[in-house]
Amino acid sequence: MNIENEKLKLFGKNIAKYRKGKKLTQNKLAEILDISREHLAKIETAKRGISINLLFRLSEVLGVAEKNFFDFD
Repeated sequence: MNIENEKLKLFGKNIAKYRKGKKLTQNKLAEILDISREHLAKIETAKRGISINLLFRLSEVLGVAEKNFFDFD
């Protein structure tokens, strides 16, 4: 597995962690973000990348600084 795929997986896991921390289902967060649940699921499982605009919206909705999604330690 290459490093990009590994980081994308960790990024997706961080999104899921913060989503769950806010007690949001994938359905509810997707509704708030105006994307499909499938789209969100693919981001969380590293099957799809994310736009910078969606990253900013995620940060705002979840109350998490963008940089925290990239904390892979």
